[in-house]
Amino acid sequence: MKTKLSEVLRPLALGALLLSGATLAPAALAQVQPLDRVVAIVDNDVIMQSQLNQRMREVQQTIEKRGADAPPTDVLQQQVLERLITENLQLQIGERSGIRISDEELNQAMGTIAQRNNMSLEQFREALARDGLSLETAREQIRREMVISRVRQRRVAERIQVSNQEVQNFLASDLGKLQLSEEYHLANILIAVPEGADSATIQAAERTAMDTYQQLQQGADFARLAVSRSGSENALEGGDMGWRKAAQLPPPFDTEVRELSVGEVTQPVRTPPGFVMLKLLDKRGGETQVRDEVHVRHILIKPSAIRSDEEARLLVQRLRDRINAGEDFAQLARSLSEDPGSALNGGDLNWIDPASLVPEFREVMANTPSGELSQVFKSPYGWHILEVLGRRATDASEQFREQQALSLLRNRKYDEELQAWLRQIRDEAYVEVKL
Repeated sequence: MKTKLSEVLRPLALGALLLSGATLAPAALAQVQPLDRVVAIVDNDVIMQSQLNQRMREVQQTIEKRGADAPPTDVLQQQVLERLITENLQLQIGERSGIRISDEELNQAMGTIAQRNNMSLEQFREALARDGLSLETAREQIRREMVISRVRQRRVAERIQVSNQEVQNFLASDLGKLQLSEEYHLANILIAVPEGADSATIQAAERTAMDTYQQLQQGADFARLAVSRSGSENALEGGDMGWRKAAQLPPPFDTEVRELSVGEVTQPVRTPPGFVMLKLLDKRGGETQVRDEVHVRHILIKPSAIRSDEEARLLVQRLRDRINAGEDFAQLARSLSEDPGSALNGGDLNWIDPASLVPEFREVMANTPSGELSQVFKSPYGWHILEVLGRRATDASEQFREQQALSLLRNRKYDEELQAWLRQIRDEAYVEVKL
């Protein structure tokens, strides 16, 4: 992230005041340090020293908050620079692909983050300030992360294919039968092996992996070793992978993790990206899961080049008045709703999991009694009214189990495909490190 010019100039100006009015000789002028410098050339872009310094500070703050010891500065700097290079490549792909994050999307993301932390936007701003970040800096970071997420969805997620036969085979397997079992909070360390590496390079990586495992067995801090040694994308987070089900993990980890006690680490396992170790941080669940569903129908009117946002709102309001006056909801939806997925069904979304809906729709639906019309409201798609036809709590149906299996199999493939794709774009890029 680029440092503001005023922030760079401020220490230089203060230094000039301390010179007590002395005139600088030409030789002294020649010793003036540059404001910033390039530390890496990445294809058609560069990474500046100020960006590296800013990210180093953020990572060091994160490590301190976790209570872990930071690795040596040169090791941490190399990890952070490699992360910046990978991010820069993905942002360039996003730029070439025309991926843009609108101010409205960014504002919604900021609001969602604040809400998840039980804060107002003003409280969120104050919390950022305490961590030394401005709201503008946070917005730029979130924008970058949203672009990278969309690039990955296009380049990685969309190429993952899971056949119906794979889903059925999974459901018939022991792992499939345990898909509603425990979840595991995991961290990993990846000792990376370059693609096409010779036997000497592989053996060296294996020795590093075994040395790392021995240190962990002797009580070394996992997060610190992840930051200093891991080649995984989550290395700077101490290797934290979040919560996973066993079925989301590639073999043999899908079975090994169930044998671990909290705090234990698997032995290094050779995988396509390199040698991997997993640590079990915590586990939860195992009980039967129940899903709340809502039967709902709606009418959507979108603003357009010939219909302003206010005109769209007024049209939906008139439709609401007509329904209250006795006209048929389904008929109006078939005639006028601009949601192609539900209009032909009279606006009926059938029984639906609220978690699958955008927050604006979900919130109005939650506050609308069954059998009543909602007030007019707006979502990212346009203006709506909805009617709740019923609510139920249901055990996971066969269809739901199939969807879970599909999601788990896609996630399993996604992790490996992501690492392979990141390695590919890094290998194919022109990168010149100038540290």
